[in-house]
Amino acid sequence: MSSVLYDVPGPRAIARNRILGVVTVLVVLGIIGFVVWRFYDTGQFSARKWEVFSYTRVWTLIGQGTLATLAAFGAAAVGAVILGFVLAIGRLSDHAWVRVPVGWVVEILRAVPVLVFMLLLYYGLPIIGIRMPSYWAVVIALIAYNGSVLSEVIRAGVESLPRGQKEAGYAIGLRKSGVMALILLPQAIRAMMPVIVSQLVVTLKDTALGFIITYPELLYMAKLLGSNANYGSPLIQAALVAGTIYVAMCLALSYVAHRLQLRNKRRTAAVTDPLHHPVGDATDTQLIGLQAGPVGRGAARPPRRRG
Repeated sequence: MSSVLYDVPGPRAIARNRILGVVTVLVVLGIIGFVVWRFYDTGQFSARKWEVFSYTRVWTLIGQGTLATLAAFGAAAVGAVILGFVLAIGRLSDHAWVRVPVGWVVEILRAVPVLVFMLLLYYGLPIIGIRMPSYWAVVIALIAYNGSVLSEVIRAGVESLPRGQKEAGYAIGLRKSGVMALILLPQAIRAMMPVIVSQLVVTLKDTALGFIITYPELLYMAKLLGSNANYGSPLIQAALVAGTIYVAMCLALSYVAHRLQLRNKRRTAAVTDPLHHPVGDATDTQLIGLQAGPVGRGAARPPRRRG
């Protein structure tokens, strides 16, 4: 059995793939084993290296760094989503005097690295007499970059919708603003929500760049603890603890994206086939609303029986 894009592997190909898989697993395990052995050989697992994490004050600093990371991420996420909507609507404008400048703004913001934004805001603005706190330098830089990326995501979601959606809105008398706000954007956002959340994960990780401009976020606190010579400079240990916290936060956001994707699939399945849905996915009231919605109002109804 085969198709145009994929041929089912034969016995030799299956054996070759299994051998490659085993070799790959052995190589990865060998690298992990070598790293663990080097950690053990250099005393990275000794109690003295981990002693610094037995103090409450240390975990207080780590908690403050985590809260600073979440504070910057929360403000940057909200700002990036708002900026993404504004730029996406500008890119979709029918007026060239709006669409072209907004397109250049998006391309410039996407091309400049986040770290360059932060350095310009924190170290460049004081040259012209403007001083900006490190928090706002981090937040504004993240908003500028991730907002431009999200604008392209939202624009792609709107343009991927069937053309009939927009034409149906115009047919019932809606202006372009109404078509965009009531028909196109809700569908595009629902379809692109996993991608939007994935970009927000990137925003969360990019907050770590703030330590370069002395913003006291999680990585800055880990570097501060790792450079403490009184406890043997536990840089690797601090990095492992901070990395674990970053992984936990990113996994939480990835779980949100996964749940949103499953919810979107269930809604799509309910709309496509509302009479055959898993128990608990939609109530009878919701199904009646789907059948009596804008799509079903114009549909022909079966004649009532008399007598």
